[in-house]
Amino acid sequence: MERTIDNKKSIFTTKELTFTALMAVLIIVCSWISIPTTVPFTLQTFAIFFSLVLLGGKCSTFSVLTFLLLGAVGLPVFSGFNGGVGALFGLTGGYMLGFLFTTTIFWASELVFKNGWKRIIRSIFSMLIGLAVCYLFGTFWFMHVYALDNNVISFSGALMVCVIPYLGFDLLKMAVAVILGERLRKLFF
Repeated sequence: MERTIDNKKSIFTTKELTFTALMAVLIIVCSWISIPTTVPFTLQTFAIFFSLVLLGGKCSTFSVLTFLLLGAVGLPVFSGFNGGVGALFGLTGGYMLGFLFTTTIFWASELVFKNGWKRIIRSIFSMLIGLAVCYLFGTFWFMHVYALDNNVISFSGALMVCVIPYLGFDLLKMAVAVILGERLRKLFF
């Protein structure tokens, strides 16, 4: 356990802080690997799932928060090398902000089911719920921003554009992240 100079317990150990920063960088790099569409195909969700499995909810939440704050101040960390508050408040901003729901749901499941379910089952279950909440939040956000331009899209129409084409790929990314994350977790932690 790491202590500060005045002997109070710190929020993060040096190792956790280092890995939290590394995962923020991984999320950024994975956001740059994209296929531009209405909602770009990226590897961001892989990086977030990988971070959750490797580091857990607390560190992953701060990794995502770091990614979002860096983008909000204008650094080109989002897909297509975009940055700025405008990107967060644009059509796909709800999905990026929704990543915080994914990580905090995972973090909450760690706190609630700490001694309960088998870790891997809890991880997969909480990532699925977190992804569903991210999709839901992002889809309603998309519909709202789309409507600001005097366009209307139904919920089912928004799902067809923003969620259905990505669902299979996100589940595949989750599976790969769980396999890799579990193997590397044994090496580093």
